[in-house]
Amino acid sequence: MLAACGSSGSTGGTSSGAANGKGCMKIGILLPETATSERWDAKDKPALINGIKAALPGATVDYNNAEGNKDEQLNQAEADLTRGDCILVVGAVDSDAAAAIVLKAKQQGVPVIAYDRLIQSKDLSYYVSFDNVRVGYLQGQYIVQHHHKGDRVVMINGSQTDNNAILFRQGAHQALDPLFQSGELKLVYETYTPGWDNDTARTEMDQALTANQNNIQIAYVANDGMANSVIAALKAQHLDKKVLVTGQDATVAGIQNILTGEQAMTVYKAITKEANATAQLVAAISKGQDTSSLINGHTKTKDGGNIPSVLETPVAVDKSNIASTVLADGFVTKEQICQGLPPGTGGIC
Repeated sequence: MLAACGSSGSTGGTSSGAANGKGCMKIGILLPETATSERWDAKDKPALINGIKAALPGATVDYNNAEGNKDEQLNQAEADLTRGDCILVVGAVDSDAAAAIVLKAKQQGVPVIAYDRLIQSKDLSYYVSFDNVRVGYLQGQYIVQHHHKGDRVVMINGSQTDNNAILFRQGAHQALDPLFQSGELKLVYETYTPGWDNDTARTEMDQALTANQNNIQIAYVANDGMANSVIAALKAQHLDKKVLVTGQDATVAGIQNILTGEQAMTVYKAITKEANATAQLVAAISKGQDTSSLINGHTKTKDGGNIPSVLETPVAVDKSNIASTVLADGFVTKEQICQGLPPGTGGIC
């Protein structure tokens, strides 16, 4: 499954201890993994480090990646606190387990910003993410708009220990349940995927195909990494390009699969906006400034918290708007998405 080891690194600047983050110039970033999605190290890491250094000149940033291990992430957080990091930005491996990080930070007067994934703790200082119910709704709505009556649907959800995965599923069902209930669509298989593991998603799709004698027309898949594995399962049964497959994250592989017709859509989340919003919060906390102008909502935690939040807007992407979204924003390049594809593929290459 996932490696138990983590990685960490420190980048430039000088440190300053602080109570409740005021005056803090030593920031700890803790991201969850690299195995199932390329985004964390390739996109989030540089965007966060560069954003924080731009918003708070002279800051030191300690970077950690837990490689999918919740215990390792707690160890990394403890190490950051020991070395004097006075604001933590945490992309949680496990939304519940990471509450222990918030508790330890609180004991030292250190604010925690939950990044991308909610941490289930009322003591959390801030939450920066996307409207994750909306992400799932966009995926489900695409199916609503592009299905045929009687289509049989498989749903491959993300990890049940990631609060985002629960919200994606909630949004997808908001869009799809009326059609399931009316009989317009038939839900024949649904599962969560522990750890968002791509190999597990392949096994799940193989099982769904076998159980339904390959009679499946739609695969709701929660992200692009798992979608790539689902497509591999479909290819093995000569069903690729015959089944509507969804995704999320607008990865290079996901966009390539859309261009070739093997995946129908993805959801683009402008990570630079998410990282910059986080950096602005870090800077405001450090400078002792009011953060209310940066906040656009509140998010409830299971233990009764109501966390000040910044929620960015996701965008559905298919072949029709690749050029005006992910390419126009520079999120991916034409060279990246066209590498290895024949000229003219998808009308872009």
